[in-house]
Amino acid sequence: MTDEEMINCAVPGRQMERLRAIMHRLRAPGGCPWDAEQSHASLISNLIEETYETVDAIRREDWVHLEEELGDLLLQVVFHGELAEEQGRYNIDDIAKGICDKLVRRHPHVYSDGEAKSTGAVLNRWEEIKREEKGDEAKPYLYGVGKGLPAVLRAGKLQKKASKVGFDWPDLVGVVAKIDEELKEVKDELPTNGEEATRALEAEVGDLLFSVVNLARKLGVDPEAALEGTNVKFEDRFAVMERELLARGNSLKDASLEEMESGWVRAKSLPSER
Repeated sequence: MTDEEMINCAVPGRQMERLRAIMHRLRAPGGCPWDAEQSHASLISNLIEETYETVDAIRREDWVHLEEELGDLLLQVVFHGELAEEQGRYNIDDIAKGICDKLVRRHPHVYSDGEAKSTGAVLNRWEEIKREEKGDEAKPYLYGVGKGLPAVLRAGKLQKKASKVGFDWPDLVGVVAKIDEELKEVKDELPTNGEEATRALEAEVGDLLFSVVNLARKLGVDPEAALEGTNVKFEDRFAVMERELLARGNSLKDASLEEMESGWVRAKSLPSER
């Protein structure tokens, strides 16, 4: 099949080949100027955006939209594979082979004579194999954990891994007490008389957030999902408040704080719009 035939191919089971052919054509001379200008670095924001749009579709249980978002995310992987191939480093097949080999190595209980008595045992063995592969035995235990992740997600991963060696609160009492302690330290650093926030205050706020993430972990709550749920709730209630103001001939710009608070209270009493 020629490149042109592959680009227009509708045969099931060959669409990954088709995607690679399309991507190659877009980057080739006479292709798309925008695609031709891109680099690994310039595509970072696209990769992040497509990842979060995929996450959003999952959280909304929008399974039809999820198909499209997964396609957009797949494009980013193929795009980076195309760039790497052009640079003579590796290609999308090498990427796929790498993850296939990794899955087989890290599931000895499935593909060899290993044994797995529980999910916890599987995860512990996964981490052991991972450290052996990366030669991390001589490096700090938390080395490389969650690098590049948003801070809330990384905090949870650091805490989870630390807990595996027993560095954890034995119960919720200590976790809640730590939050109270960190909140007091934030209050002690609050600026007065119009002063700007200090670096010390920033550090204390960080400690407070870290402690709240730890509480979420201990409760089995995904802090990222919980916060996004609150974001959605705030957005919906704000929209209700705004509509009420407009219905009364008012606007956000002109409304007083009391008027907005009144609309906010009413919005809280209504069911979520999503």
